[in-house]
Amino acid sequence: MSFCFRPLISAQWRMITRDVAALHCSVMRAIRSHRPLPPADAVRATAGRHSSLLFSATLPHSRAAPSPPPSLPLLRRAAPPRIRTSAASMASSAAAPPQSPEEKEAHAAGAWYSVPDLSLRDHRFAVPLDHSAAAAADAKITVFAREVVAAGKEEQALPYLLYLQGGPGFESPRPVDASGWLKKACEDYRVILLDQRGTGLSTPLTVSSLSQITSAAKLVDYLKHFRADNIVKDAEFIRIHLVPDAGPWTVLGQSYGGFCAVTYLSFAPQGLKSVLLTGGIPPVGKGCTADSVYRACFDQVVHQNEKYYKRFPQDIEVVREVVNYLTKAEGGGVCLPSGGILTPKGLQSLGLVALGSGGGFERLHYMFERVWDPVLVPGAQRQISYYFLKAFESWIEFDTNPLYALMHESIYCQGASSQWSAHKIRGEFESFFDPIKAAKDGRPVYFTGEMVFPWMFEEIHALRHFKEAAHLLAEKNDWPPLYDVNRLNNNQVPVAAAVYYEDMYVNFNIAMETASEIAGIRLWVTNEYMHSGLRDGGSQVFDQLIAMLQGKKPWF
Repeated sequence: MSFCFRPLISAQWRMITRDVAALHCSVMRAIRSHRPLPPADAVRATAGRHSSLLFSATLPHSRAAPSPPPSLPLLRRAAPPRIRTSAASMASSAAAPPQSPEEKEAHAAGAWYSVPDLSLRDHRFAVPLDHSAAAAADAKITVFAREVVAAGKEEQALPYLLYLQGGPGFESPRPVDASGWLKKACEDYRVILLDQRGTGLSTPLTVSSLSQITSAAKLVDYLKHFRADNIVKDAEFIRIHLVPDAGPWTVLGQSYGGFCAVTYLSFAPQGLKSVLLTGGIPPVGKGCTADSVYRACFDQVVHQNEKYYKRFPQDIEVVREVVNYLTKAEGGGVCLPSGGILTPKGLQSLGLVALGSGGGFERLHYMFERVWDPVLVPGAQRQISYYFLKAFESWIEFDTNPLYALMHESIYCQGASSQWSAHKIRGEFESFFDPIKAAKDGRPVYFTGEMVFPWMFEEIHALRHFKEAAHLLAEKNDWPPLYDVNRLNNNQVPVAAAVYYEDMYVNFNIAMETASEIAGIRLWVTNEYMHSGLRDGGSQVFDQLIAMLQGKKPWF
């Protein structure tokens, strides 16, 4: 079909706009006063009078008589807008009652928007910084959650699934399309992606925002509220305000998100319909379990280093050369673009991401391919490339997510201090992890794993301001409980867990010890995936766990 628009003279245009404006006014008056709308014939007449002036249409290959001028669609009285409560996203054919002022203050929901094949809606909740009864009415923080459904399912009555992200200190993923585990979950669930307090859009604790608290003691007093116990209390607050009739929901916990889910099982099982854990079964012993965790993790990190150098033996010499270069540099390292310093110990921290995630070996190898700048002038000194230095800083995200570095060891503490556990246990493995001695002896330089060391608060520019607070956190010994083993022993909530045999972050043996404490847990033990299994094979992993919960796949 082709359209040919006809030019209008000013008199014709004035006539059209006059009649259309008159019709519009009569329609709006009718809507506002709830009177009948103008008859359809009047609408068609207005359109018909002027349609021939506006355009003509020609249908190709058609000899039929010309069609009558197109008519405007019939106007219908608009239905009064529904006022939704926070739970109204669970479809209801009847209008929901209006929110009370208290509810409006506690929860604000945005409008639906979309990415390919998904519809999303943002929710913001005003929650207490301290959920204890005495302090709950005092300081508030904002917690952000994103509601996600498959496109077209916005009004369907779907069960809720809360996703708890790994960390601590990292925000929930930002969907760009329907893919991976999220696509699979949205087939049957209304997914809630929670930015855990202090991350993403949940009163984010950034280098600049934390710097507003100038006293190290006050900063520690503030940060103590950003662990799994309060994350679970936030989740319960959200569930009560969001889920219809405050019903229970399913929780999917990845890595540290799984730790939070086990805290949920311990203290608020009434809010849970079922729990899925992926690489996220925590140690639940009393006191601080960090020493046993890092002792087991260092063993696994040694194994991962051996695998890496077996895959890329050419990197043994490259890494040694870099360590020797850094050792001889003035000050024992080279300046990073941010103002920090790269030392041999800092170089080893690349293993935090590289050794434990799918594709990490390859990414690390390709990074070292570009470690040296070319020597363009004979006799010029070889230098580490800006490309490598920038890539190093992009790899280690402590500057954008300082909560991870500050709170990492505290996730293992209940009524006891960590005392820089990773640094202490590293001393037991110094023959493996002394980079300068390894390079001097001609041995492979081993990378470290998921560990935070005190010297990082000197070498990483963004963390220097928090050095004193980090030491106070390491000494803090009055951390509240994170788990209730007796409650876990008597658990009634269906739980299915993916346990990765070679997981570098959540040790297999420790995970299995805890699993033996959770009544009724169903385990899928696999070496097909690393710790990043939910990201790398999300659809398959999610399917497996759901099938185990539903009894479609054996679990013993």
